[in-house]
Amino acid sequence: MSTLLADASTIARRNLIKIKRVPDLIVFTTLQPIMFILLFGYVFGSLAGSGNGQGYREFLMAGIFAQTIIFGATITGSGMAEDMQKGVIDRFRTLPMHPGAVLTGRTFSDLLNNVIVLVIMTLTGLAIGWRIRDGLLKAVLAYALMLGFAYAVSWVMAYIGLKVRAPEIFNNATFMIIFPLTFIANTFVPSENMPAVLRTIAGWNPVSTITHAARDNFGNLFALAPGGGAGDGAGAQQLREQIEYTWALQHAEIYTLAWIVGLLLVFVPLSIRAYQRSVAR
Repeated sequence: MSTLLADASTIARRNLIKIKRVPDLIVFTTLQPIMFILLFGYVFGSLAGSGNGQGYREFLMAGIFAQTIIFGATITGSGMAEDMQKGVIDRFRTLPMHPGAVLTGRTFSDLLNNVIVLVIMTLTGLAIGWRIRDGLLKAVLAYALMLGFAYAVSWVMAYIGLKVRAPEIFNNATFMIIFPLTFIANTFVPSENMPAVLRTIAGWNPVSTITHAARDNFGNLFALAPGGGAGDGAGAQQLREQIEYTWALQHAEIYTLAWIVGLLLVFVPLSIRAYQRSVAR
């Protein structure tokens, strides 16, 4: 374990140095979610039945957080595919390091990248009027759940990146998976407004549950309620009765944690095995 941690920290430092030398990576990674916040918050906020859009912007932030960290996890896979293409992985293979160090270091460095993005997005949200209304501890829980889910997804992306070998193929393949996954959810609109089939899919979609959990812990769950977003108001009670909760949404934190553990148990060994086999060829 000590060898794994030492070698993984070296790989993580290598990836962070790359971000420092190519600042465009972090710049464009953070500009996209800021653009989404401003566009969705102000352009579509007036269509959400929330007056000046303030309620929709509070509703929106948890969904933007969830979408961004999942897209941010794809950096792991594209980085692995790029290293495979350039032969960097073959050179790593010749070094006396732990077989899981490359993947562990890569996923940890990308987790730190997601932390930076979340900080910038939080500041942007505060600037446009979003507020954390249910205490700091619950907000920390929301951020921890999102980062844990992003870390688990990064192992999935690492596995795909090792299999496709070309960054261009990886980007196209993952976009076709992640884009519908993040939109057939309650990220941008309440799922109860969707057609029946999509509503059912959204109700069990882990992106919906992580968004729901974050929205609840931020105190923004009833931001679209008529007359304000207070959780004990008449408008909130009316909205609560309209929401169709699946078991997953009723136990959003537990369901999200189950996905995190399941993804890690499956894709950590699969990714390490794919790494060892891919460099062996």
